[in-house]
Amino acid sequence: MGAGRSTVWRDEAMAAALALLLAAVWAWRDWAALSALRLPDTDDVMRLQQIRDWLGGQGFGDLAQHRLGAAGLEMHWSRLPDLVPGAIIAVLTPVAGVHAAELVAVVLWPLLLFAVALMLVAAIARRLAVSPPVAVIVAALAYPASALFLPGRIDHHGVQLVLLLVLVRAVIGSGGWRSGVAAGAASIASLVVGMETAPFLALGGGVLVLRWIADGAGERLRLLGYGASLVVGLALAALLFRTSGWGVATCDAFAAPLWRAAQVAAVAPLALALAGPRLDRLRGRLIAAALLAGAAGVAALALSPACLSPYGGVDPLLERLWLARVAEAQPLFAAPLDHAIGYVGLALAGLVATAWQWRRTREPGWAVLGAVQLAALALALVQLRGIYAGTLLAAPGLAALIAYARERGALTLAAAWIASAGFLYPALGSLVAPPAPAATCDGAGVLAQLAAQPAGTVAAPIDLGAYALAETRHNILAAPYHRNAQGNLAVYRLIDLPVGAARAEANRLRVDLIADCGGAWDELGAPPAGSLRAALRAGTPPDWLTPVARGASVYRVAP
Repeated sequence: MGAGRSTVWRDEAMAAALALLLAAVWAWRDWAALSALRLPDTDDVMRLQQIRDWLGGQGFGDLAQHRLGAAGLEMHWSRLPDLVPGAIIAVLTPVAGVHAAELVAVVLWPLLLFAVALMLVAAIARRLAVSPPVAVIVAALAYPASALFLPGRIDHHGVQLVLLLVLVRAVIGSGGWRSGVAAGAASIASLVVGMETAPFLALGGGVLVLRWIADGAGERLRLLGYGASLVVGLALAALLFRTSGWGVATCDAFAAPLWRAAQVAAVAPLALALAGPRLDRLRGRLIAAALLAGAAGVAALALSPACLSPYGGVDPLLERLWLARVAEAQPLFAAPLDHAIGYVGLALAGLVATAWQWRRTREPGWAVLGAVQLAALALALVQLRGIYAGTLLAAPGLAALIAYARERGALTLAAAWIASAGFLYPALGSLVAPPAPAATCDGAGVLAQLAAQPAGTVAAPIDLGAYALAETRHNILAAPYHRNAQGNLAVYRLIDLPVGAARAEANRLRVDLIADCGGAWDELGAPPAGSLRAALRAGTPPDWLTPVARGASVYRVAP
């Protein structure tokens, strides 16, 4: 027992140290942007703005962005990921000031998540009898998942990855009701954060039911803990994390439609576990599980049909102009080749290594791990971001491959390490990528010009929207969020109207400022002759637009 504990402490210390080392290197590399709170992704800066609004007095359950869109926007987000960074900012602000407190939060929170993720990978590796230190090293470099823990990455993806690792650890090992409760709690928390991991959560629940079907009494307590924690936890979550958008008709967030569907589905594992003593035969358990799961699924979708297509309400025009350009939202075979290689290269290598290890050992834990990795690859066929879990969970299989290669000589070992080095796959992808066009948009310059103006309503390119919300006092029409169809379409329509009609439309929308940026609007194709966009591109803005400064790309609209 003592030796086992010392080994666990060693693995966890190594995971924490490696996370700290990489975070320090990344922070040093990106310090110029990071110190100015110019965070890596639009979702990160929007998360920071959500926290600012909350700490500034906006209600805990009010997740609307009141300065976004045509008339404010009910976000499809959750307050759960705000809790830790918000607490860090609230505690440090009286001591260090707001800016320093926010800087500490956006560096410390991803570091903590990264360390916990690596510790969970080590725990999964121990359960599968492979080297935890090697698995930790592989996971630390597992692109693209590792990029979700860069300093500044405070959006919800890192939280969801950690919760998924908790679920996997609880599912693959032997255990009683505590493992079931852990799996249920992680599933509920992940649903509260967002819908992205719902397929993995369903897979985890399915594995627990299958284990109960196969083992009966040996797995009953775990299934009972899982089902009970789901039912009770979902009820508590509905009380604690009920938002101002609870009654929305879509199923893209933890609101009434998703909660109803999940609560109905949660009854199935609990009912199976409670009926367990009367189902002492394999055939009976199989029939009961099939009937109850089918009934629960039909009932859940009947109550919440929107959950069949959680993001199906995206406007087709916005899907073509905006969503199709978002790298992580692209289907695998529609993505540029360099992105595809960088995203799925390590996951494919890990899936092969996991399948090979399962074939060698026939250990059920490897089968479960392979199923999750296969699900990640299947999701990547629809959206590349589905692969994140597959890259982290590739680490145990690749660690086993490295151990096998170590016995077969230096060249074989070197090849195994190269195949396991996640950062090499995007480098390999870059070899087949065309030269990237030179950046023409000076986003920082545009934001500085906007920040110097009195508060008003701004029509600006979609990709600047979240940053403009965080760095200025303005109301922003467009930002990269699928619920903001009205504001995004309004800006696209405004910029391509004839000059005279554009003035009337700008006044109708009560736009005070129009921000241009080199390369902005290129997704619309060539500007229509006589349009506002054509005039801006020709450097001849109409007389009703006045630059806010000499050479500025931000214009004030004449009333």
